[in-house]
Amino acid sequence: MAHPDTPELVLEAGRASRNYWWDLWRYRELLGFLAWRDIKVRYKQTVLGVLWALIQPAVTLAVFTFIFGKLAAMPAGNVPYPLLVLCGLLPWQLFSAAFSNASGSLVSNTHLISKVYFPRLIVPLSSVAVALIDFAVVLVLLVALCLWWQFVPDWRVLLLPVFIALTLLTAIGTGLWLTALTVKYRDFRFVVPFLLQIGLFLSPVGFSSTNLPTWRALYSFNPMVGAIDGFRWCLLRGEPALDPLNLAISAGMAAFLLASGLWYFRHTERTFADLI
Repeated sequence: MAHPDTPELVLEAGRASRNYWWDLWRYRELLGFLAWRDIKVRYKQTVLGVLWALIQPAVTLAVFTFIFGKLAAMPAGNVPYPLLVLCGLLPWQLFSAAFSNASGSLVSNTHLISKVYFPRLIVPLSSVAVALIDFAVVLVLLVALCLWWQFVPDWRVLLLPVFIALTLLTAIGTGLWLTALTVKYRDFRFVVPFLLQIGLFLSPVGFSSTNLPTWRALYSFNPMVGAIDGFRWCLLRGEPALDPLNLAISAGMAAFLLASGLWYFRHTERTFADLI
């Protein structure tokens, strides 16, 4: 007879699927462990450490300011052009880092996927932590430039977390699609850098979306347009103006990417251990 204190183990077909979201909460410590591991791996034994997170946006800021601000003479309203560009780079770097980390997360954790059960969704979610650290570092650069130009954000900065969430939801939604596809088709590893390179120029990072008034609604089907416009609206005292319709289009596309990404990820999750 089993001891009364011995926990009862129940093996039941389909139980993992029915309790998936509860299991996701139960394994929250694993999510934190994987996130902390990724952060340590990223910055351990590096010469410049977190400065690498500053070098890339600083160089991109200088190039975009020269091309769009000097050569193309794009209007920036009443704000310094470098601030306009950096407020666009801030959400873009958050998106690109989260998207890139999530898209390759399952393949880079093959040893875990093939040996033990846990909700696989934990892996791409944990990979977002490094992107948040890099985001915080670039935010420090933005604060320094705001102090240099004596350009202090107003009350709108309190709404910045809304657009941070919009950026992360877009990155997670697209990342779930790519990470699930990469397990089955390894060629998608080479698609991610290409998509990010093209997306950088298809998003209003180096210029304002108000420069495309005729195409702005269609342009907003890129969810990063709404995220970037929202960052600028929050950090640059409402400039450029935020269009509610265009923001709703971008938010709707982000929600669609997240919902469809979750659906495809869950639809293919059972095959990960066999294919990986």
